[in-house]
Amino acid sequence: MTDEAQRFQLYGRRKGKALRPHHARLIAELLPMLAFDPGRLDRRKPARLEIGFGGGEHLAHQAALHPDIAFIGAEPFVNGVAKLLALIEAKDLRNISVHAGDARELFADLPDGSLERIYLLYPDPWPKTRHHRRRLVSQENLRHFRRLLKPGGLFLFASDIAHYVQWTLFETRKSGGFTWLAEAAADWREPFPDWIETRYEAKAKREGRMPSYLTFRRD
Repeated sequence: MTDEAQRFQLYGRRKGKALRPHHARLIAELLPMLAFDPGRLDRRKPARLEIGFGGGEHLAHQAALHPDIAFIGAEPFVNGVAKLLALIEAKDLRNISVHAGDARELFADLPDGSLERIYLLYPDPWPKTRHHRRRLVSQENLRHFRRLLKPGGLFLFASDIAHYVQWTLFETRKSGGFTWLAEAAADWREPFPDWIETRYEAKAKREGRMPSYLTFRRD
């Protein structure tokens, strides 16, 4: 990877512990079958994108609840991709396609107004000031979100890092084209409909960090 690419990398490591044989087989055999192909995107079917799906718990849960919706998941961490593939296999899910890489690589391939929802759940907060420009919530990415979402579509953001929540509220308001749907102070403490608590979220709560859930409507 070039210095220029590293400078704007929005994620950390690509791989953790060595994959177990079952997970390695899924990466080798199942991932090519589920790899996202823009040519196979059915515009007649509602579609949702989850950016950075971690271990895939939320994505698999949503896909099982909504079999008539096409889900696209993007995740650069190989071990997380393998965990999602295991869930897809175990639950026999037929409505998920996977991009094992940076979500920004998908933006040019997705048509305008092709998504009804974009999920960004517990992204890397890049807490150091000098790394803030690596945050996925940026003016450039919000322009892409606005283009990809159909009018009335939703951008859903969750984080347990208070500064990132404030950052997202500021950046989204600055970008224009989105309306934050909270009407009362408690609204952003309530999980989204059809929510499933992930292992990361449970750990954050145990450590005293309270999640916030922000819902923005594309105007």
